[in-house]
Amino acid sequence: MALPNLLLVLVAATAIYLVKGTDLKETKLSLYLQDISAFGAANATAVPVAGIAGKDWTFTQFGTLYVTDDNITETPDRNSARVGQAQGMYVTAGLDGLNSHVMVSIVFTNKEYNGSTIQLQGISKQFEAVREVSVVAGTGKFRFARGYATFETYFLDIPAQYSVIRCNVTVQHY
Repeated sequence: MALPNLLLVLVAATAIYLVKGTDLKETKLSLYLQDISAFGAANATAVPVAGIAGKDWTFTQFGTLYVTDDNITETPDRNSARVGQAQGMYVTAGLDGLNSHVMVSIVFTNKEYNGSTIQLQGISKQFEAVREVSVVAGTGKFRFARGYATFETYFLDIPAQYSVIRCNVTVQHY
């Protein structure tokens, strides 16, 4: 008698899960990160905070840890409407200096998604034209998020140490 009851519970749980799965939404976002890597500048948004003693703390030096708090805007223009912040860290994780491990939260401050977040994580092949990382979580309107994000360098001004990074996010959430 216990086996049929267990089977009934499993069938009911599966049915509820399948019905709930129909509530899954997909959102595609195109965001622009305004990155200022001018170490020591008052307006820097990405700075190295740790590295190997006796080595330069650079984007290509294995073990260099950066902390970032980039403004996110609707368009590539740094004066366009602000959507939120890209807050987190990345570390040069490849011995050859080609890969960095990214752990960034997109923290929304705009009207539509205010207070919600999307968590990004993964290896970024920093010298490739398009770098892809995983969407591993989210909060608020992006609760139970999963998906992927790509980064593309849209604009680069090496003397000013300023760049605009386009971040295209495809996220599934409830």
